[in-house]
Amino acid sequence: MKSDSYDIIIIGGGIMGSATAYYLMHADNRLNVLVIERDPTYAKASTTLSMTNARIQFSLKQNVQISQYAFDILDTFEEDMTVDGQNPVISYRREGNLFLFDENGQDAARKAFNLQKSLDCPIEWWPTDRIRERFPLYDTNGYAGATFGPFDGHFDAYAVLMAYKKKARALGAQYLDGEATEIENIKGRVERVKLASGDVFTAGAIVNCAGAWASQIAATAGIDLPVDPVKRQIFTLDTTVKPDGPLPLTVLPSGLYFRTETGGHILLGKSMAEDPVGFDFSWDDKRFTETLWFELAEFVPAFDTLKLIRGWAGLYAVNTLDSNAILGNWPEIQGLYLANGFSGHGLQQAPAVGRYLSELITGKNPVLDLSAFHPDRILENRPLSEGGLV
Repeated sequence: MKSDSYDIIIIGGGIMGSATAYYLMHADNRLNVLVIERDPTYAKASTTLSMTNARIQFSLKQNVQISQYAFDILDTFEEDMTVDGQNPVISYRREGNLFLFDENGQDAARKAFNLQKSLDCPIEWWPTDRIRERFPLYDTNGYAGATFGPFDGHFDAYAVLMAYKKKARALGAQYLDGEATEIENIKGRVERVKLASGDVFTAGAIVNCAGAWASQIAATAGIDLPVDPVKRQIFTLDTTVKPDGPLPLTVLPSGLYFRTETGGHILLGKSMAEDPVGFDFSWDDKRFTETLWFELAEFVPAFDTLKLIRGWAGLYAVNTLDSNAILGNWPEIQGLYLANGFSGHGLQQAPAVGRYLSELITGKNPVLDLSAFHPDRILENRPLSEGGLV
């Protein structure tokens, strides 16, 4: 059994844990930081199983600001993450996000649009004739319009994760393959992390970045965290009719979303109320053929003929209180920090969250005030209000 002491232990080495490790080491490379990751292959990580998206179209101010920072980071990411003269290649494609709305959703869309414009976001308000002009395959009957984010886009999630991890290690962070099984606190202060191997590590600060497994590890410290692992599925389609150019991530009011992928394929998904809770990575082609295909073909009639190539399932770490991040120090346990419950948005929010956590832990004034996501709202049962989350 191994027993060592660190300044900071991060449980979870996915995008959130690795971004946090990077920002901590970037702030002070004298810190002794340990990242514990249960699956170094990342085969079941939400990061690598994501359809990947970065968008500025949120209706909560702080989420918009988080995305603005992500855009800035992604623009220079390949240069900033250089290690030993080697740059990561993240294939960042700014092909846009198109959010359609019907008459019932027009007021909410206008409110979100006005918020985004007040924060200097390059968001466009599109009437249906402009949608049809730009994307003639779309049937806009029944829709009132859309908002379009021309700088929204997608990238290689695995490459971004590996770049953060490599850079954090180059700056001095240590990574350990292992499963954290308990956060031990004594008299309201974190003390140790126990591993399935029997190893024990002590630290002055412990950060829960365990993603879909966050509530499990939080429970060992006596915390009832409202974060469920919920299965989401993605489908890869080869349509007979091909678009003339790339399609943006297109989101319908029902929650159905799709975009083009390299090779002329279409990626499609939809979060549904009946999606199972649990660590289930099985993929069901009937979800598409019996339900989603009809909805897709109604909006894009040319896609009524296609071939389902493949699909996969991953997990959302869903905050059942309000689908927003749980971020900051847990009020009842000194030295315990949470970065959980991102509900499908963690990949794009990792840069701002990693920087924010590093500022909290090292005692610096945060550049971006993200206190709205503080965990005290969990104890107070005080949900944030935001619509249009997918």
